[in-house]
Amino acid sequence: MKKTILLPVIAVCVLMIVSCQESAKQETPAAETAVAAEPVKPDMAKIKAEIQAIETAWAAAQNAKDVNALIAMYADDAVSMPDGEPMLTGKAAIQKKQESDFAKPSKYASIAFETMDVYAQGDVVTEVGKTMYKDAAGNTMGGGKYIAVFEKRNGKYLCIREIYNQDSK
Repeated sequence: MKKTILLPVIAVCVLMIVSCQESAKQETPAAETAVAAEPVKPDMAKIKAEIQAIETAWAAAQNAKDVNALIAMYADDAVSMPDGEPMLTGKAAIQKKQESDFAKPSKYASIAFETMDVYAQGDVVTEVGKTMYKDAAGNTMGGGKYIAVFEKRNGKYLCIREIYNQDSK
């Protein structure tokens, strides 16, 4: 009778060991899937090129004193923090300042912007850049720096925050 009980006990132990091994095998693909499900890293070179293209268009709008083209690059709820002036909240306030600036004689012949670095997370990109003020011959006569935050809305990056200032001479 002891031999009769011993055989089923051994069979149960073997089945338990085999079932544990099957369970471990089934967990491996899930672990591999978790690694594959990591978020895709943004293509920073592509994003930097997109932001630089915006800055090139931005400079063209400023150089042409085209307030409509310039304001189209801002989100409705944008905030601008100009050098030595109060914060501007909303597109209307930013447009009013730009119109006032465009009505004054310019201290330089043209302006250019260079995107130095970008940081992206989801639809939000933070840009660090520099400004170059140029004379009629194209020589840099001064500069500044800025940080701009863009958000992709309806497939287009719009400026939602900016802060900028000029370098002292």
